[in-house]
Amino acid sequence: MNKQQALGMLLRYLILVLLPVGNLWLFYFIFTPLTLYPSAFLLSLFQDVNIISGTNLIVLKNITIELIPACIAGAAYYLLTILNLTTPLRPLQRAKSLIFLLISFLLLNIIRIVFFALIAGSVYFDVTHKLIWYAGSTILVVALWFLNVWIFNIRSIPFASDASALFHEASKYQAGKSKN
Repeated sequence: MNKQQALGMLLRYLILVLLPVGNLWLFYFIFTPLTLYPSAFLLSLFQDVNIISGTNLIVLKNITIELIPACIAGAAYYLLTILNLTTPLRPLQRAKSLIFLLISFLLLNIIRIVFFALIAGSVYFDVTHKLIWYAGSTILVVALWFLNVWIFNIRSIPFASDASALFHEASKYQAGKSKN
C-alpha cells in the first residue's frame, strides 16, 4: 500500500465519521426536498395536491401526508454511503457507484411514498406499510448494494478488503522490523 492509497483510505473513513454529525442532517437537507416535490408531482397526476409551504406536508383531497425523517430515510442513504466508502474502488468507479446508489434509492423511495399515499385509508395500508417498513427497507438496501456490485464489477468487500490491506501492511512492517 503506498502513501496515496493509505491517505485515500484515511480520508474515506474520516468522511464516514463526519457525515452523521448533526443526526444525519446533511442527508435530510439534501433528500427531503428531492423526495417531497417529486412525490407531490407524481401524486398530482392522480388527484389534486398541495404542499403546505415551509413544511413536509402533502395535502390530498381527503388526507394529509407528512414526510417525517423515517419517510426520507436518511439512515438508508448513510448505509449505502458507508458500503460505498468502505469498499476500495477507483475514484471514477466510486463516484459512479455512489451516484447510482443514491439516485436509485431516491427514485424507489419516491415510488414507495406515492404508492402508500394512493392506498392511504384502505384496509391494506397498515399491514403493507408495516411489512415494507420492517422487511422491505432492509431488503431494498441490500438488493441495491448487490445490484451496484454487479453493475460496477466490484470485487472488494466493504470493510474486509481494507482490513485485509492493513493487516498485510502490518505484517510487512513487522517482518521488516524483525530483520533489523
